Amino acid sequence: MNKKEISEIKKQFTPENCAITRICGCYVDGEKKKKAEISNSFLTLPEEDRFKYFEIFRKTLSGTLGKNLLNMDFPTDSEMPGGGQHFFLKLRNSHLEEEAQLEEFYDKVIEHYYYGENYLILLIHGLYDIPGKSSDNLEMFDASDEVYDFLLCSICPVKQSKAGLSYDAEENCFKNRTRDWLVEMPDRGFLFPAFHDRSTDIHSFLYYSKNGEDLQESFVEPLFGCSMPMSAGDQKETFNQLVEETLGETCDYALVKNIHEQLTAMIEEKKDDPEPLALDKHEVRSLLEASGADQEKMESFDRNFDEAAGSKASLLVSNVANTRKFEIKTPVITIQVDPDCADLVETKIIDGRRCLVIGIDDNVMVNGISVAATENQS
Repeated sequence: MNKKEISEIKKQFTPENCAITRICGCYVDGEKKKKAEISNSFLTLPEEDRFKYFEIFRKTLSGTLGKNLLNMDFPTDSEMPGGGQHFFLKLRNSHLEEEAQLEEFYDKVIEHYYYGENYLILLIHGLYDIPGKSSDNLEMFDASDEVYDFLLCSICPVKQSKAGLSYDAEENCFKNRTRDWLVEMPDRGFLFPAFHDRSTDIHSFLYYSKNGEDLQESFVEPLFGCSMPMSAGDQKETFNQLVEETLGETCDYALVKNIHEQLTAMIEEKKDDPEPLALDKHEVRSLLEASGADQEKMESFDRNFDEAAGSKASLLVSNVANTRKFEIKTPVITIQVDPDCADLVETKIIDGRRCLVIGIDDNVMVNGISVAATENQS
C-alpha cells in the first residue's frame, strides 16, 4: 500500500464516511489473562465513544511507510488450511460474528504478543464501497464496482491515570482524583487484507508498529506466518556497513558527502510520489559509482551486498538517508551541519595532522555568546 491508499482507508474512520460494521475487543491483564470482552455493532455505540475509537483506528494507519507501516506478503504455504492467511480470511468472512473464531484470534495474540502490562485488543470489521474514478481522477460515488471487505486490529496499552487533585463542580471543592484505567494509542496493529491499486489484495496485509525499531518478530511470524523485514535502523546499519566494506580506505569525507547529496536529490525528486523510494542491488551500485567510488573497489560490491542484505533485498532511501542533518563524528567531537551547507566542511592536512576545517563568517556564537570570527592578536 502507498500513502494515497492508506489515506483513503483512514478517511473511512470518520463520522461522515464510517465504514465500520462491527467492533470486538478483549481486555488482557499483565499475566495474560482475559479480563473482559466486548462485541457490538459499531453504529450502536454512543457518538462520543465512536469518536475515541476513530482516533485509535486512524493512529493504527499512521507513521512512516517502511518504518512504522510495513507492507507484508503472505508466503504461499500460509494460504493453505491452518496457515496465517487462511485463518484471517476465515475471520474476515465471518464478519466477527463467530465467537469461536474470535476466541481463537484472542488466544493467538495473547500467546505471542509480549507486553508486560494490561492491554486491549480491538478488532473491527468494515465494508468500504470503493468509488470509481473518472478519467480526470474525480471520484464517482455512483460508479462503484467493488466493496473492500476488511479487518483492522489495534493493540492498545491500558494504563492507570496519575494521582492528583481534581475540581468537583457540584460540591465546589477540590478532591483526590479517582485513578482510572485509560486506553492509550495503539502499540501494534494490522490491516487485512491490503488495499492495493484501490482494490482488495488478500495475499498481503499492512502491519503497524509504534516503535519502528521494535517490530516484535516473535509476534508477527507465528501469528501471520511471515518473515519480518529489516527495521529502518537495520537498513541504515546495513547500508553503512556495505559502503564501508566495499570502499575500504577510499571511503573518505568527499565521497560520503557525494553519497549524501545523491540520496537527498533522489528524495527531493520523488517527494510527491506516493510509493516509498527503494533501492535494489543494481541501484545501490549505481549510486556508489555516481558518487565517485573506485571501480576497482566495486568488484567486491555484489558479494558484499548479498552477504549484508540478501541478493533480492531493497533498502528504502528514507531509512538510509537523513535529509535533516549532516553529521561528522569523532570519538570526542560531534559536528552537525545543515545538509545544504556541507561544503563548508573540508578535510585538510595541517602541520602534518588530518583536520576538519569549517569555514565561518562574522556570525559565530559560542555558548550563546557572539564572538569575533578572528582571534585577537596580542
